[in-house]
Amino acid sequence: MNKTHQVALYAVAAVLATGAATLAHAASLQDIKSRGQVRIAVANEIPYGYMDLDGQAKGAGPDVAKHIMEQLGIKKIEWVTTNFGSLIPGLRANRFDMVAAEMAILPQRCKEVLFSEPNSSYGEGLLVAKGNPDNVHTYQDFAKSDKKVAIMAGADQLEMLQALNVPPDRMVTISNNADAISTVSTGRASAYAATSLTVSQLAQKSKKVEPAANFTDPVINGVPARSWGAFTFSQDSEDFRNAVNTELAKFKKTDGWKKILSQYGFSDADAKESFSKTTEQLCAE
Repeated sequence: MNKTHQVALYAVAAVLATGAATLAHAASLQDIKSRGQVRIAVANEIPYGYMDLDGQAKGAGPDVAKHIMEQLGIKKIEWVTTNFGSLIPGLRANRFDMVAAEMAILPQRCKEVLFSEPNSSYGEGLLVAKGNPDNVHTYQDFAKSDKKVAIMAGADQLEMLQALNVPPDRMVTISNNADAISTVSTGRASAYAATSLTVSQLAQKSKKVEPAANFTDPVINGVPARSWGAFTFSQDSEDFRNAVNTELAKFKKTDGWKKILSQYGFSDADAKESFSKTTEQLCAE
């Protein structure tokens, strides 16, 4: 090995070592407090976590996160927007300290990131073209026909459809919710599979689409599908996650927390269901 190659390798090793050290410590609670600022990511999904036209962070995740950060003495939040599929890679790469997108707690995700206790709970839905020309009402419908269903990259609807034996060639992947309306209204897919709240919000934006009537939640392994959304952290941020959990538990006992969920369309049943399972249980399922 010549000297030039040795120098280059030493340089690469130094960069990797520095990056590893940063990843291991940058998102600790003490570092965030010392920095005086926390970086929180959203995926621009209404009503979970998004930036409004004035550049303000809104949604069930951001509004609750703002309260928690205030209680932790962290006064400044840098909001980061990215595609849903980039949230976990972004945490692992230390591009932000926390995600407030009401990401569903799933066992496979628990292997990659840490979750807080649930902040919300929500069911499923289908966005279809006006009049539902392909007459689809369940996720199972796509396992029984040659019709196609759209899903967002990285979303947990993929696992649901796979569990229902929907073939990969019947799934159309889109990068964000904003593309769902055109995907469905132009016939590229018969429907868009998403949570009931997302479907309802999208339907309000265009007269060309609507929520599928008489929708039935998918039944996975004998259990109707329901998701539990939570805040997400790097695996090296356990102390920060624990601090958030402490404040979240306090806040969920108040009417202020219930009001936030209600104003974004979550039902009383959704709020109640958020208490029905723990993160430990959901990660083990």
